[in-house]
Amino acid sequence: MQLKDKVAVISGGASGLGRASVKRFVANGAKCAIFDMNEEKGNALAAEMGDSAIFCQVNVTDEASVAAGIAATMEAFGAIHINCNFAGIGNAKRTMGKKGPFPLGDFNLVVQVNLIGTFNVLRLCAEKMAENEALTSDAGRGVIINTASVAAYDGQIGQAAYSASKGGVVGMTLPIARDLAVLGIRVNTIVPGLIETPLMMGGAEEMTPEIAEFLKPLSSQVLYPQRLGKADEIAHLAQSIVENDYLNAECIRMDGGIRMQPK
Repeated sequence: MQLKDKVAVISGGASGLGRASVKRFVANGAKCAIFDMNEEKGNALAAEMGDSAIFCQVNVTDEASVAAGIAATMEAFGAIHINCNFAGIGNAKRTMGKKGPFPLGDFNLVVQVNLIGTFNVLRLCAEKMAENEALTSDAGRGVIINTASVAAYDGQIGQAAYSASKGGVVGMTLPIARDLAVLGIRVNTIVPGLIETPLMMGGAEEMTPEIAEFLKPLSSQVLYPQRLGKADEIAHLAQSIVENDYLNAECIRMDGGIRMQPK
């Protein structure tokens, strides 16, 4: 499936991996609905993209909020062909720490956003994709791309909630792909390593020399190149997944070969 003239719903689209994907997709002729909680960043990005994007303030954990975003997308662009789920959060808390056990509410919030939120958005996008006419010679109607993390496989100390949520995304990739295959909808998951995103860089959108120096010990664990990945490199992979009609039900690590040691 080519990006040109297609419509993509991108959750977490106002910053980081989502922002990079919006920019890349629009540059290749797609229309994008930016789903995000950050109204200021979302509106700014939509304005930068012009008529090719809209912003919808969406809480991915809330069914009504996502449904409203889907409705706004359909009204603006008339269809949904692609769904990229980049919305995610993380925390660092030991299962048993100095202040007691991991607060259950904090654990639940990460799972709600990263796992439940991903499924909430993709299922409602799939409903609209199923209504599309066949778009490819293989009768493809849509592409869903979720985001996990190497923490799904190599979780570190303090990552119980994050690893559990991302492990869930990996685990549901194949069954959802099986569910949706009959409708001509492909489902894949990107599994990033250490990427230059606000989540990694303390809220900053761009790398600075100071941040690079702070992250050098992590960068040194990447086989090659010994640096953090760039958000557009993940966006480029998302584009490749959309364009390759034979790629389905896969979880693709993109991490420079990092194999993190327990810290």
